[in-house]
Amino acid sequence: MIKLSDYVINFIASLGVDTIFLLPGGGCMHLVDSLGRNAKLNYVCCLHEQAAVIAADGYAQYKNDLGVALVTTGPGGTNAITGVAASWIDSTPLLVISGQVKRKDMSLGKGVRQMGVQEVDIVSMVKPITKYAFTIMEPESIRYHLEKAIYLAKSGRPGPVWIDIPLDVQGSVIDENSLEGFQPTSFISNEVSSLNLESLVKEVIKLLNKAKRPVILAGKGIRLAKAEEEFLKLIEILKIPVLLTWRLIDIIPEDHELNFGRPGSIASRYANFILQSADLLISVGARLDLSQVGYNYKWFAKNAKKVIVDIDEKEIQKLEGVDLPIVADAKDFLKEFLKQIDKVEKVNRSPWLERCKYWKDKYPVILPEYLEDSPYVNTYAFIDVLSNLLNEDDIIVPGSSGSCSEITCQAIRIKKGQRVINSPGLGSMGFGLPQSIGVCIASGKKRTICIVGDGGLQHNLQELETIKRLNLPIKVFVLNNNGYGSIRNTQRRFFEGRLVCCDPSSGLTLPDTCKIASAYGIKTIRISEQKNLKDRVKEVLDMNGPVVCEIMIDPDLQIAPRLSSVIKEDGSIESKPLEDLWPFLEKEELEKELQFDNDT
Repeated sequence: MIKLSDYVINFIASLGVDTIFLLPGGGCMHLVDSLGRNAKLNYVCCLHEQAAVIAADGYAQYKNDLGVALVTTGPGGTNAITGVAASWIDSTPLLVISGQVKRKDMSLGKGVRQMGVQEVDIVSMVKPITKYAFTIMEPESIRYHLEKAIYLAKSGRPGPVWIDIPLDVQGSVIDENSLEGFQPTSFISNEVSSLNLESLVKEVIKLLNKAKRPVILAGKGIRLAKAEEEFLKLIEILKIPVLLTWRLIDIIPEDHELNFGRPGSIASRYANFILQSADLLISVGARLDLSQVGYNYKWFAKNAKKVIVDIDEKEIQKLEGVDLPIVADAKDFLKEFLKQIDKVEKVNRSPWLERCKYWKDKYPVILPEYLEDSPYVNTYAFIDVLSNLLNEDDIIVPGSSGSCSEITCQAIRIKKGQRVINSPGLGSMGFGLPQSIGVCIASGKKRTICIVGDGGLQHNLQELETIKRLNLPIKVFVLNNNGYGSIRNTQRRFFEGRLVCCDPSSGLTLPDTCKIASAYGIKTIRISEQKNLKDRVKEVLDMNGPVVCEIMIDPDLQIAPRLSSVIKEDGSIESKPLEDLWPFLEKEELEKELQFDNDT
């Protein structure tokens, strides 16, 4: 016989998870006690449930495996929802276990809003953003629901799951040898059969053999499928340009001969030129969200035959103009492609590759004028310096929203061995600190570079204490642009310069970053100008333990290149096509760059 809470914690340990992120509470007290007594598991005490779940998400992303968070009932669960929503959108396998009031105190079926202390129906709230959510009403069902939850979290398209355990169920005693297990055979995948996949790959190869300007767009689904090896092998054979999504920035280094950047609404001009000029697009494991396609599916890769490989059929169905949809796991697709590699004809695509290299050289993201001395620091200059100084085993966590995240993902140059962990799907402020904690712990405390804005820092500021307590080697670069820079620029573009709640002139003030970090006992540095930027950043990187470095950014800095939009008379917003980024090229130059002769 075993206490149910002990069974749950032992079950988690058996999965290979070594750390649980939590904030304790009375509603989960048995689970917390069991965790504390388990010799196989470590635990990290975060100071907000949102932070605990985001840290677990970062842990899961780095390990490419399950992350686990433990929270209490009521506000413990509701505070966790933002992190779960991010994991849902980004397909991160995550288990959240919540405490719940005793079964007899639950309001279920009574028609009242609340019976138990701090009670909420958390399962109903999180069902739309989880693959599985269930309240354990019968102690004997615990094994079944845990096994089912883990199976669903990690199979197919991964995602978060939630198990809610009432207090009296946590404390109950069960016979672990008589518990019913979960049999996954009843779940049918919508992926194509191996026979169909074979024929579909044949069609892909036929299209490739005819193509003069093919490209591969690589998405996070490749890593989720643990298919990095197959992907790298395939691109070395095919020798065609590779484009990357923000979720897979780190799969090949910047200096790889086939790496031609990251296309999208905030991108390098050359990457978008390549995408929009291609005559064949093979997209693997990318969900192609609106910011990726430029907010207009019809104009996305408009000259290309489109082969879209995704494990989620619905993600393909939302698109327009797909020539060959393939519902398949990325690893299965890549393995089948390699199996048929002898069918790929040798086609001279050197003119196409030369054109791609020409664009990459002619239209860099970081321009020489960004590097000149100025009274503020240019974010692009900071990213340029950081790219040069980082080591091959460093980890970069570029927050999840605002210019700090967007410019990092747009401009950073990745070295072989580096990892980039982010959550751009939800795009919530406040992800940088807790995600860095989870990533740093999952990596065995490798040096972790956290890049956040002065506004986003405030959302989970309390986790500076967690970083200090654990003495994690996290270097926090806070880009201070005097408020919410992205909001300020948006208001200036669309509302005739009228500002509301984005800086001190419009009602928003933020505290002194260095004073706050010092209060937590963390070393601080402030960089106020571009002079000696390299030396100052190196000073931060060379320090032991956690450091907070505040960098004073020009409040008027614009993200560029980027997609431009206009508000039409009916109030709708229309975006330019991806090849026509702001700052706009002269019409003649744009037309000239996108012209092709018969060889290309």
